[in-house]
Amino acid sequence: MEAEVNKPASAARRPTRRAPSALSKLTVPMRRFLGHHIFSSLTRRILFLNLAGLAVLVVGILYLNTFRDGLIDARVESLMTQGEIIAGAIAASATVETDSISIDPEKLLELQAGESIAPGSDPLDNLDFPINPERVAPVLRRLISPTRTRARIYDRDANLLLDSRHLYSRGQILRYDLPSVEEEEPDFLERVQKFVFDIFRNKALPVYHEQPGGNGTAFPEVMKGLTGSPSTLVRISEKGEQIVSVAVPIQRFRAVLGVLMLSTEGGDIDKIVAAERKAILRVFGIAALVTALLSLLLASTIANPLRRLSAAAVRVRRGVKNREEIPDFSDRQDEIGNLSIAVRDMTNALYARIEAIESFAADVSHELKNPLTSLRSAVETLPLAKNETSRARLMEVIQHDVRRLDRLITDISDASRLDAELAREDASKVDLKKFVTDLVAISREASRHKKPVEIELKIAKLPQGAKGFYVVGHDLRLGQVITNLIENARSFVPDEHGNITISLERAGKFNIITIDDNGPGIRAETIERIFERFYTDRPAGEAFGQNSGLGLSISRQIVEAHGGTLTAENISGTKPGDIKGARFVIALPADE
Repeated sequence: MEAEVNKPASAARRPTRRAPSALSKLTVPMRRFLGHHIFSSLTRRILFLNLAGLAVLVVGILYLNTFRDGLIDARVESLMTQGEIIAGAIAASATVETDSISIDPEKLLELQAGESIAPGSDPLDNLDFPINPERVAPVLRRLISPTRTRARIYDRDANLLLDSRHLYSRGQILRYDLPSVEEEEPDFLERVQKFVFDIFRNKALPVYHEQPGGNGTAFPEVMKGLTGSPSTLVRISEKGEQIVSVAVPIQRFRAVLGVLMLSTEGGDIDKIVAAERKAILRVFGIAALVTALLSLLLASTIANPLRRLSAAAVRVRRGVKNREEIPDFSDRQDEIGNLSIAVRDMTNALYARIEAIESFAADVSHELKNPLTSLRSAVETLPLAKNETSRARLMEVIQHDVRRLDRLITDISDASRLDAELAREDASKVDLKKFVTDLVAISREASRHKKPVEIELKIAKLPQGAKGFYVVGHDLRLGQVITNLIENARSFVPDEHGNITISLERAGKFNIITIDDNGPGIRAETIERIFERFYTDRPAGEAFGQNSGLGLSISRQIVEAHGGTLTAENISGTKPGDIKGARFVIALPADE
């Protein structure tokens, strides 16, 4: 007896996961490809709008098409000409029946009395010319048989005499298309075609009804024809087919013998109009196909680059470790090319800013560790000091390190918020001549903590056409730059006979501010390094830790934010290798 293994209830209730079939593996990527690449949202919009515009054009052509009206007018004119010919032939075949001559006794007395006949009157107007159906029928059959036109002849009382639909020749074989026993359902294209044609059908026309007994009084054109005037009328059948009818009076010697009514078969004009509309729809189909292909091509030149730019932006947002490259479409002279350039520049600026922040954070961490290490060492050593002299020296080290930390934190805070302040504050027009003059006057008033130096200001003449030394910028930040450079030069000039020369001149489209000193100059290998953050190369004898090394870095950052440059060089002497001092050159764009 086999033992029955009981499975856990949870395992029994757990639904089994089916493996994806080969068809789903093929259709899912295809749907993603078609949905995201070929028929994206932008592609669908472009395709829909272009096809919608073409559809509106075609609908307007179908609705406002004058072909049908022109065809009806031509058909009316043709029937009118045909009717006049047939009416003339019928009138010529009419016989005179003397038995039906109407004689007015009073008129007869007038004739016997020799009274004259009124001008314009004709004694033949009273004669009857009856239409003999037996004589007219062969004539009507010969004239009507080549055409698909129905002819009916009415007498003067609007009674039907002849109908071409019931005229048959000897030996003629009659053929009738009987309706099918089972009605066939129209296919989809036929239903669409019928729906479209029903929309554009003129539904204001009267409906044609076959009159029992052939009474012609129900036809307005017949009644008007009995008055001697031709008449036309357009109707629609119960199936919606247009029927054009023309009534022409049959006259002989101005006597109306009857009316000839010619009418088209139902559907003759509609078939021609339908063929013309089918031709328009075929042209529309070809135009729609070409428009769709061109729309897809246009969308591919717009949507694909935008999708690549979007995907690259997403990779930049997610890729924190690797530097992602933005696609370059700068060779396209359009908005997408401009967008590509802007996104690339923005991304490069973003990466540069991130690298600058990382570098700045590393430099800050390094610079803060030095005074913190010294401070911690002094604090740990303070309890071990054996005398007051050692304790006082340690306290002096602690105070020095605290001041150094405070100075570093202040300069770091100033450097970190510099870009934000320059972007937030509105720039104004600054007169450098007055601005530099005021700064020099302030710098000449040396305090007791500053080295006394001689500061000289030289302002060159403006070139012809220039109105002044004007720049657009932030006066406080520009003052910070000039003050930093003056104080930096003050720290390097000798204690005696120290000299600083500040020059202001115009060179092309730039205002040039030059700050010269008679110090020892700058070592050639450190001319560019002095603008690095936290780099210090102080003169001999200056106390350690008095500078954070951010002054020149901040100054260059401010000048570059104003669209200018800040460079450093040595002042060469007359002898090779002789250096007379250092020179800092500020170039700012002139505003004129």
